[in-house]
Amino acid sequence: MNGTRIAAVGHYQPAKVLTNEDLAGMVDTNDEWITSRVGIRTRHIAGPDEPVDELAAHAAAKALAAAGLTPGDIDLVLVATSTAIDRSPNMAARVAARLGIPSPAAMDVNVVCAGFTHALATADHAVRAGAAVRALVIGADKMSEVTDWTDRTTCVLVGDGAGAAVVEAADEPGIGPVLWGSVPEMGHAVRIEGTPPRFAQEGQSVYRWATTQLPPIARKACEKAGLTPADLAGVVLHQANLRIIEPLAEKIGAVNAVVARDVVQSGNTSAASIPLAFSKLVEQGAVRTGDPVLLFGFGGNLSYAGQVVRCP
Repeated sequence: MNGTRIAAVGHYQPAKVLTNEDLAGMVDTNDEWITSRVGIRTRHIAGPDEPVDELAAHAAAKALAAAGLTPGDIDLVLVATSTAIDRSPNMAARVAARLGIPSPAAMDVNVVCAGFTHALATADHAVRAGAAVRALVIGADKMSEVTDWTDRTTCVLVGDGAGAAVVEAADEPGIGPVLWGSVPEMGHAVRIEGTPPRFAQEGQSVYRWATTQLPPIARKACEKAGLTPADLAGVVLHQANLRIIEPLAEKIGAVNAVVARDVVQSGNTSAASIPLAFSKLVEQGAVRTGDPVLLFGFGGNLSYAGQVVRCP
């Protein structure tokens, strides 16, 4: 085997939907203010009895079923999350226990909004190195639990959910080389900190960084896969804000690609946003088996990670 591939994907969102009109009854805001600034219309919110590992397990079970696999076929579980309240057992172990995966390596990856693409690269490396046979890679976050619901600048942004992918060895590379990095001295621009932990960000700083510094990095991720942006069939950026997604996608130059805009329905779900949006594109038939799609995460820590994958 010379590479790896994504065998299948799956996603899950809680049943409760919070609209902009609902938020207008909670804080000083309205639908026009929210949609004009971030493009979000609805978001899914988990209840107090729906922990992060439950969201993750639902998405993972769907990915396993789509791949025609059982829990016993998995020997590595990676969960990208920044909303794990407990330190041990970690989310990956909790998900493995929920699904009945026997004796996997189980690790959490906390790179906030870029977590899933970091975890996907880690799984790709592990399988190609022979350290794992099949990996379950999950992005899951319950942002509602770390949000100040009296702060209209942040509470209008967030949603909860999970997305998952099964990674396995393949004859041809189906997951391109990762391009990743960070701006650690600007880590304060996006934060989840304090007791209790609360999400905060410097919106203008993030906007300027994402729309000016990230386009050449995303284009270089395409080059590492041996493609040009025009070759892409799809672009799935971190679903932070429609006002970031649209100019960033345009500057990348993916003129023939479907651009994921799941943020409109789901809000910012942090590490869940890329696998959630990607799974929906696959489910809807917006991208087809074998199509090249750029996955590009960015945000917390001012970290980024991107790679071109072939659709399952």
